[in-house]
Amino acid sequence: MVRRIFWMAVGAGATVWAMSKADEAVRRLTPDSLSGTAARGALRFGDAAKRFARDVRTGMEERERELRADLGLDGTAVVEPPRRRALGGSAAADDGVRAISAAPGSPAAALPPSPRTERRTTPQTIVAKPRQRELPGRTTDRKDPH
Repeated sequence: MVRRIFWMAVGAGATVWAMSKADEAVRRLTPDSLSGTAARGALRFGDAAKRFARDVRTGMEERERELRADLGLDGTAVVEPPRRRALGGSAAADDGVRAISAAPGSPAAALPPSPRTERRTTPQTIVAKPRQRELPGRTTDRKDPH
């Protein structure tokens, strides 16, 4: 008789456990629960996208600082490497080091020019050729097949 009571208790416990699992599955599959799960997933995805964008922005700002420092746009002077003299050429008065002028509007541009920069000449500007009018049926970017 004890065996029968034991197995009846085991069966009742298994039934209660199975019913609770079925009830939980039904609650999980309701439209409200499914929409809530989708909304939580979308929020997690949005947070991950924000973190990614923040990391990209931080990397871009760091790289911009590096480039500005390398180009002398942050107020520091950039020095060109010395030029090699031609073989058999005469020794020039220049010691081979030139400073590149700072960009307009940068803090370095407000500094007074050094005596070395006063003797340099301004670079020549390149004048663009006027565009030629294309004739019908002919293009200027390909070779003429004739």
